[in-house]
Amino acid sequence: MKHRFEVLDIFRGIFASFIFCYHLSPFANTPLINNEFFKNLDLFVDFFFVLSGFVISFRYQSIASVNELKTFFKKRLLRLYPLHFILLFIFVGIELVKHYFEGHVQINQLNNLNNNWTSFFSSLFLLNSVKLPGVNDVSWNIPSWSISAETIAYIVFGGTVISINKFFLNKIKNFVYLFIIAISVISLVLITGNLKLTLNYDFGFLRGILGFFTGVICFNGFIYFKKTFQDIPSKIFSLTESLLIILMIIMICEGSILKEYGYLYEIFFFISIFIFAFEKGVISTYIKKPIILHKIGSYSYSIYMLHTLFISIFNIVFIRLLKFPPSAYSYLIILNYYIIYKASEWSFKNIEMKFSFKATKKS
Repeated sequence: MKHRFEVLDIFRGIFASFIFCYHLSPFANTPLINNEFFKNLDLFVDFFFVLSGFVISFRYQSIASVNELKTFFKKRLLRLYPLHFILLFIFVGIELVKHYFEGHVQINQLNNLNNNWTSFFSSLFLLNSVKLPGVNDVSWNIPSWSISAETIAYIVFGGTVISINKFFLNKIKNFVYLFIIAISVISLVLITGNLKLTLNYDFGFLRGILGFFTGVICFNGFIYFKKTFQDIPSKIFSLTESLLIILMIIMICEGSILKEYGYLYEIFFFISIFIFAFEKGVISTYIKKPIILHKIGSYSYSIYMLHTLFISIFNIVFIRLLKFPPSAYSYLIILNYYIIYKASEWSFKNIEMKFSFKATKKS
């Protein structure tokens, strides 16, 4: 099945860029970046989980044998792990360089207590979304916790799908998926005592499973209602898409309040992905036109994984060495993002695609 949901792919790129803005904001001092919208952009990580479940279920709900399951795991691991592995050791190298130059140049944070042996091995084995002793925050390459959460979601999904097909549970598969969602929600509520969803190193894998299987249900709903919704006039889709974008902006701006009820975002992203998957509204039509948005969509994983490294390097060069004020990020954000975009373009072609090709060739 070669269908590509172009609009959803573009949104993935745009929202990966929003995560860059979120992580840049602590370094900046300008109303352009330091506002309620930028402050809550981390919520788009949940969009990635839901979208991932949507796309993966589109391709892999037919897994029925151990060999197919192995192929699925191999493809997903080769798609995600090489870049994660390379960046992990780059961050280890940075820590070593910091200690090497100790006493020669000013180093603001010589010892990052979160970058320790436990967090290193948890990152290496993609367990950095699981609460482990001695780990009290995100570490090394900060966004990589979500890659851990997504990988664990793949394992649960693969095991669930093969069980559904083996025991002929296809007719009730959505109830099975809903049960997994319910278990994730109940577990998070019992652990945290609230309805917040913004966990990462501390049980972020449950957040990932919840979002992923929400996406699986979303895709199955899309397939079920596809013929019915295709007959709806484009004007209705245009109105709905516009309302969803307006509501998205409001919900992100009000994130400081609505994060207390984090599951609202799961529902909202479910609805948004469902509607935009049809690509029938005016917003879908126009965002598909610029080639640059398609490229950003293609490079989204590299943008997401590389951005904290280049934010740090950029901040050292422009703020510490060249003495630009933090307010200069009102325009330096453009240069910083361009550098990340070009690095992601190289990474996509020379790391992501090379390993993905090997996975496809072996399967």
